[in-house]
Parts: sequence; structure tokens; C-alpha cells
Amino acid sequence: MKKALITGITGQDGSYLAEFLLDKGYEVHGVVRRSSVFNRSRIEHLHPDTHQGNVRITLHYGDVTDSSSLFSLIYNIQPDEIYNLAAQSHVRVSFDIPEYTANTVALGTIRILDAIRNFECVSGKKVKFYQASSSEMFGSTPPPQNELTVFHPRSPYGCSKVFAYHATVNYREAYNMFAVNGILFNHESPRRGESFVTKKITRGIARIKAGLDKKIYLGNLDARRDWGYAPEYVEAMWMMLQAEKPSDYVVGTGTSHSIRDFLKEAFIVAGLGDWESFVEIDQRYFRPTEVEDLIADITKIKNDLGWEPKTSFRDLVKIMVEHDIKKLMRENNE
Repeated sequence: MKKALITGITGQDGSYLAEFLLDKGYEVHGVVRRSSVFNRSRIEHLHPDTHQGNVRITLHYGDVTDSSSLFSLIYNIQPDEIYNLAAQSHVRVSFDIPEYTANTVALGTIRILDAIRNFECVSGKKVKFYQASSSEMFGSTPPPQNELTVFHPRSPYGCSKVFAYHATVNYREAYNMFAVNGILFNHESPRRGESFVTKKITRGIARIKAGLDKKIYLGNLDARRDWGYAPEYVEAMWMMLQAEKPSDYVVGTGTSHSIRDFLKEAFIVAGLGDWESFVEIDQRYFRPTEVEDLIADITKIKNDLGWEPKTSFRDLVKIMVEHDIKKLMRENNE
């Protein structure tokens, strides 16, 4: 039985990856930060009360800002694979807390890589490492973007991801580590955090439909993104670590849609008519520097690993809108 260690296991990708690896027969371990408030709703079905038995995953307190806890976890668990999904992942917020963003995203990756390097030296055991890189690294570089595209990040988050990307490549080349970057373009699901624009739209629609709100407040509607379905993207992560040799891969759909397109499609699904009467622009949600258009060129991963997306943009929007409407209806009826 393989062992996997996931940082950021309570997030959207972490929860789907945990499910995926459990279905593959893995022993799954997750790193969670100590907090007075539990934030484990996405994995609650996988990690019930430990006193009841039948625990499918093991959670450990730790933090990517704490080198000693990372080495201790790796040494005690001795994982075959490590997936680094932990980050301050909100791009707009990274402008407000740039130092913390860099500490978790950039230096957090260095800490894990060095903990793996030290563990491999001490134990003689090889560990495969996956780094969650981001399409935000491309920034203002014109689309389509692939593994050879020049990075031009436009946010502290994007800059931090570029650092983490190059650190992963450097440790792979310097220490012969199996370390890869998955350069994932935007991927969404019903588990998306409520502060992200797609979830703000779908949750806002559910509240409007229920008569709880009248407006959704958004920023730049002209930004275009390559949006895919998150559960499919975690399979791509796993496939990268099963390859014979480590390499970096772009993951996306190859199509681009604007936030305006997402709004139009989401309101059609909800049967609410013209979206423009329900949306207002708030300057607070604009970024100081914007990323205008991202489109993935997935030729490499399709040819090397055989991965390609299955869920269309329209189906993705439908999944998210219908989920949030049903969820709010259940909550109102309880």
C-alpha cells in the first residue's frame, strides 16, 4: 500500500485528491493547521470521529511555515508521494498580504523540498514530490501558454508560484529528486471557496433565487480564463507522479471564457433571465495589475500521459449552479 502526504488537504483540490487516492488504495495522510475553528467540511465524510473507527485518512498538525514539523511528519510517515497543495491561494488577497503569501507559497515549497532532501539522505528512501504550480505564473504573456512559455506574473501570488516552480526544478536537477510541477489553469467545482469569483456567482445566484439577496458584487468582468473541472485535474496530478521520469506539465482545457460568459451561462441555468440587472461592479474587487487571458496548450500532457479534460465549460457551470441552489434549499428547510 502506497502512502501519500497531502498539504492543503482541507481545500478543494486536497479533498478531491484524497478521495482519488483512497479509491486507488493509498494510505492517505493530510497536514492541517491548528485552529480554534475547524475547517474540514470538504473531508468530513472521509475523516469521521476517530473514536468510531473506520478512519480512512490520518490528519496531522503541521504548517508549511514550520520546517521542523515538516521534516518530522515526513520522517515519521515515510510517504511514497507528497502533494504540496498548501498556499495562500487567493490572487486578489495576495496584494494585501504579500509577505504571508510568499512565506506560504514560495518558502513553504522550499521547506518541503529541503525536508524531502534531508529525509532521503537519512533514510535512503526516495519520495516523489508534486508542486501545485499555477497559470497565474504566465500573467501578461499572450495565450496560448505551454511548458515553454515565458513567465510574467502580475501578482504577489504569481511571483511566489514562479519561485516555487523554479525551486522544484532546481531540487530535481541538483539532487536527482523526483519533483514535478503541475501548471494548472483555473479549475472549479462545488467545493470552490466562497471568495473565488465562480463561487461568488453561483452562490450569489442561489441566494437571489431564494430571495435572500438582490445583487452580486464583482470586479473585472472582461478577464478571460481557461476553466476546468477540479476532480479531473487531481487525476492529472497523480499521473505525473506515476510517469517514468519527472517532468513539468500544463493542465487545462484549451478554451477560454470571460467572467461575463460565466455569468451569462450561470443565469441561464438558474432561469433568472438577464444577469445584468443582478450584478454591480465594485472597484474593491479589481486587482492592481490584471491577467487578461489564459488558455492552456495541453499538447504535452495529452501526448505523454494521455490526460485530457472531459467536462465542458457549460457542464461545469451547470454542476456548480445546481449544487448551490439545492444546497441552499436544504439549509432553508432544516
